[in-house]
Amino acid sequence: MTQQSQLERLGLFDARVPRYTSYPTAPHFTPAVNGAEFGRWLDAIPEGAAISLYMHVPFCRRLCWFCACRTQGTQSDAPVRAYVQALLTELETLRAALPRGVRLSRLHWGGGTPTLMQPDMMRDLAQAVRDAFPLAEGAEFSVEIDPNEIDEPRMDALAESGLTRASIGVQDFDPEIQRIIGREQSFELTKRAVDMIRDRGVASLNADILYGLPEQDPRRIAESVQKLLALSPDRVALYGYAHVPWMAKRQVMIPSESLPDPHGRLKLFETARALFLADGYDEIGIDHFARPGDGLATAQKAGLLRRNFQGYTDDRAEVLVGLGASSISRFPQGYAQNAPATGAYLGHVRAGRFATTRGHVFSAEDRWRARMIEALMCDFRIEAQEFAAHGFDAESLARLFAPVAERFGEMVECDATGLSITPEGRPLTRMIARMFDGYDMAASGHSGAI
Repeated sequence: MTQQSQLERLGLFDARVPRYTSYPTAPHFTPAVNGAEFGRWLDAIPEGAAISLYMHVPFCRRLCWFCACRTQGTQSDAPVRAYVQALLTELETLRAALPRGVRLSRLHWGGGTPTLMQPDMMRDLAQAVRDAFPLAEGAEFSVEIDPNEIDEPRMDALAESGLTRASIGVQDFDPEIQRIIGREQSFELTKRAVDMIRDRGVASLNADILYGLPEQDPRRIAESVQKLLALSPDRVALYGYAHVPWMAKRQVMIPSESLPDPHGRLKLFETARALFLADGYDEIGIDHFARPGDGLATAQKAGLLRRNFQGYTDDRAEVLVGLGASSISRFPQGYAQNAPATGAYLGHVRAGRFATTRGHVFSAEDRWRARMIEALMCDFRIEAQEFAAHGFDAESLARLFAPVAERFGEMVECDATGLSITPEGRPLTRMIARMFDGYDMAASGHSGAI
């Protein structure tokens, strides 16, 4: 039996499962977590601790049809400027609530399109962060950069503000595919943005590329990957396009009949994967690739790779605070999400309140299930020894692993030391992780497993 027929028999091409950038996943958040709970969790951070900070900018000049992120279009700077003022207010509220001496290990601006901010907004925001937090040793500042929405003055502002890692969205370089997904971005325009980044001495470059797009075939994705490789990014995220028009209404603009079937999606992924590996990248988890000297590759080799809302990370901070509309914070106690709608978010912040409107408090079971899922997603292995602290002995782990071994057979290996996913079984990783998920996902509407 071929590997593809085994994967088909095990349901890879029909399953819909979470991407597991969190556990439990966001559809299970409830209003039980509010601003008061968020404040208590902030107060519990140890003095002098290092935390990470995510700042969400939900605006775009145009709305790409493929995107499922929570964004809104604007042709004017006025709403962006008002929003940045709210971020500054929220940052000051956060600063006042944190214990003394808290340092910043990571700062990330995401969106939306953070680079539609004017240079003065960028400088004001970056300076306010520096005023609020001393930087921890080796602190990293990363920004998502849209090549369509960056110029020399804005790039200067980012570099002067301490940018250390830039992330560019590529999706695909084929003009027809770009037209269908509503994201026109030539290779020349992208290279111009990369040159601006490199010319200013920014140390690291990330890139995102998608497989499973309309009219994509192995030849087209190979050409796009080869063009991307010419830009020599330090790390690449090879994400599967999630067609969920019932959740992201703009995706109705993309004709579903133009999408590759699940077998075709796997072929697209394998085509791109082979090119990245041939060019010397290390494979990181299920969908990332990194140069051997990159932080992700180093973390993976050391067993320190982690997973969060931005995908794979080498960030070791116990706390990630999200600022801005819809942003999600992670604490040892649980998750807290700000009001998703920009208007509601602005109302909370302007009233001097934390904007948290929902979240989830971790149970003891959540913690061990989350760690098992993360271990599978990062290392393709659950180490039995790690879970002795959660009360698991060899017998209880054997009972937990037995249904997984029965369901996936030779695609997994189980013994007294733990459970591993074989190289042949790695396309099934999200499905195998689902076996350790204690929550019902019937109404969650997740994307396809491949």
